[in-house]
Amino acid sequence: MRHIAIIGSGPAGYYTAEAAQKAFGEDVRVDIFDCLPVPYGLIRTGVAPDHQSIKGVSRRYEKVALSDNVRFVGNVTIGKDISVAELQGLYDAVILATGAPKDRELGISGDDLGNVFGSAAFVGWYNGHPQFADLDPDLSGRTAVVIGMGNVALDVARMLAKTQAEFAGSDIVSHALDALAASNIERIVLLGRRGPHQIMMTPKELGELGHLERACPHVYQGDLPDEAEDAMLEPGLRKSVTALREFAAIPEHIRAEKPVAIEFAFFAQPVALEGDGKVQSITVEHTELVRGRAQGTGEKAKLEADLVVNCIGYRTSPIPGVPFDERAGRFANDEGRILPGLYCVGWARRGPSGTIGTNRPDGYGIVEEIAADMADGTLGPAGKEGRAGFDALATERGLDVVTFADWKRIEEAEEQAAREGAPREKFVDVEAMIRARD
Repeated sequence: MRHIAIIGSGPAGYYTAEAAQKAFGEDVRVDIFDCLPVPYGLIRTGVAPDHQSIKGVSRRYEKVALSDNVRFVGNVTIGKDISVAELQGLYDAVILATGAPKDRELGISGDDLGNVFGSAAFVGWYNGHPQFADLDPDLSGRTAVVIGMGNVALDVARMLAKTQAEFAGSDIVSHALDALAASNIERIVLLGRRGPHQIMMTPKELGELGHLERACPHVYQGDLPDEAEDAMLEPGLRKSVTALREFAAIPEHIRAEKPVAIEFAFFAQPVALEGDGKVQSITVEHTELVRGRAQGTGEKAKLEADLVVNCIGYRTSPIPGVPFDERAGRFANDEGRILPGLYCVGWARRGPSGTIGTNRPDGYGIVEEIAADMADGTLGPAGKEGRAGFDALATERGLDVVTFADWKRIEEAEEQAAREGAPREKFVDVEAMIRARD
């Protein structure tokens, strides 16, 4: 019998567990650890609450989780409750699937002012992540600036722009829904260092901006390249740029009918945030593309900014004793191998890139490497204690482990507490989750 520990219960973790089941059959036991009492990682706390169809992938993970040889081990923090080295002593292979939960810092003057947030925090706030439930952003101002030109920036802009009725069927948490309903934001600026041909926004998500009840997207025609240049783009990006062209062509009288403007500000690099304790403005430098890279021109402008959300990327959280690549913001690895018996997968391996589905081949690939390491003797013979050893240690240390059956009780309580039309009302603190389990 072989024993595998996976740290992180998001898409990368569950795809890897699925791959291990298929590769080793009944000859493997997989324990999936998470610091929260609830599984699914960014499916629960990262995917936009109005994208319920995407969250439906969790049903696939549940099928894996309910298998006899896969176990969810929630409410256990690696590096605090148990070390990676201890797990390596118990399991044949330890796989880090921790994602990239930390925001990349802006690194400019004023980024520590009040009402300036990273996207992990802001998205976590409206998605009910216990770490960010008390964020309490001030939405009383007129202008929000969202820095970034990817799908996360789109999600944030869309959340700020929607009416309360447009959240029907979503699982946005009540504290965020109430705050957004009382918001005074009427101008949302999407700020990007480069141009329309360099955006990371996908066509479907971009197209959603064109169907909002009270908000209208604004694109300045002069920022768009010659349309003939679109032919050089890959198909998905070409569709996204086509959406931008359609936004630019919206007649002024149509725009005037909607009270909220979502403005695309291309070729604008943030250089400083200003304010007295709380952000009030942002200084940007006009850029130009030099061999595909944004280069400052020295021309600067100041924009009003009552709220700033930084959506420029994420970093993996280091774990004591595990080699870390500070520059790349992920674990130091060679195609997923960190040290003998220690691996990483998903964003923890490659950085924050790709879609949820990208993690599937990643998970299957790392299991192939583990199988190869077992075959050539790198991992040594079978015989480690695995979950029996962990259970004994957890009892000794008094760890309050949450099982998948416990999670199902938590989930049932969330569903029963849901407002009308919503799939659930998430618990936003760990203690409430534990009480619901009990």
